[in-house]
Amino acid sequence: MKKNDLFYQVALSLLEGIGGKNARYLYMYCGSAQNIFQKWTTDDFHKKIPGIGLKTAEKITKNKKEVLKKAEEIIEKCEKNDVQILSLFEKNTDFPDALRNYDDAPLLMYYKGNAKLNDKKIIGIVGTRQATDYGRDAVEKILIDLAPYRPLVISGLAYGIDIAAHKTALKLGLETVGVMASGLDIIYPAEHRKIAFEMIENGGLLTENPFGTTPDPRRFPARNRIIAGMVDALIVAEAQQTGGAIITVDIANDYNKDVFAVPSSIKNTDSLGCNMLIQQNKAMLVNSGIEIAQFLEWDNSQRINKQIRMNLDELDLNEFEKKILQYLKEKGETQIDILAYQLQKPIHELNALLLNLELLNLIKSVPGQKFSLKN
Repeated sequence: MKKNDLFYQVALSLLEGIGGKNARYLYMYCGSAQNIFQKWTTDDFHKKIPGIGLKTAEKITKNKKEVLKKAEEIIEKCEKNDVQILSLFEKNTDFPDALRNYDDAPLLMYYKGNAKLNDKKIIGIVGTRQATDYGRDAVEKILIDLAPYRPLVISGLAYGIDIAAHKTALKLGLETVGVMASGLDIIYPAEHRKIAFEMIENGGLLTENPFGTTPDPRRFPARNRIIAGMVDALIVAEAQQTGGAIITVDIANDYNKDVFAVPSSIKNTDSLGCNMLIQQNKAMLVNSGIEIAQFLEWDNSQRINKQIRMNLDELDLNEFEKKILQYLKEKGETQIDILAYQLQKPIHELNALLLNLELLNLIKSVPGQKFSLKN
């Protein structure tokens, strides 16, 4: 086998107890993954790289031979099964660019499919595994509305809302990618193998886990961060007040992603998670896919109109409203309490001004009691 740097990157990703942050430090200081395994010694790791203690350095050196052997086996399986290895360190791969900005991004991802992971509008749909007809109908309505924009639909291949999103996307002729908490050879749940194979032909399967990895509980939150990080917007179709969907929303909020939630019926006490997210300002209430497309400015005409409206001199605004727009233009996304302090305006008065600017479609509210310009 030709041992290029990708081979050594696979080996690097297999070093246990190192962590993604230290692995990136290793790569940066050593200059390449190959140098880690061929040129650097225990003393080099310990003395030259911040955050690498002696025990960690010894562990790296001790496990080199074992992980190199495993890397060879993994690459052979990938070649045999037409699986792409996408590297964080390589710019010319289909590695999701949206993930590159995050400290917890996976070093490598294994991908089988034909959807492009970077050149499309990307939405994520998540929710409860105990989906009701209401939740499944919400998924269908939203995707029917969004279908003309041809988004890539991301979800987690789980029971309930996840699989409803994948099935509906395929029915509408949209590409859909399942992000897995296991290796590509272990479809979980097994009942979804048929739909998973359909997705490979019309989207794909994606995971950070090598072949043979079982879907242990700890891997699901890690899987959720990939979904949250890849998407332009995350949609919660139906959710309980705890669980994976809520975790994914929290991660998406940390990543400053746009999050939408479909309000749920107060009669169904097992599906009040969406209402909770809206109430806590962690997600924006949404009734249709059209609203999402408008918010994300997927229509060129919307962007043109917005550029025209942003000439402040032509707007009938009071001085404080102009100050708000000017501040957001200069500082970007800002929490309401910071706005109140900087503009010396009580929050209850500021709220009325912000509402007016939202109604004029000049600003938008985002989770975390923050506001930003809509341009």
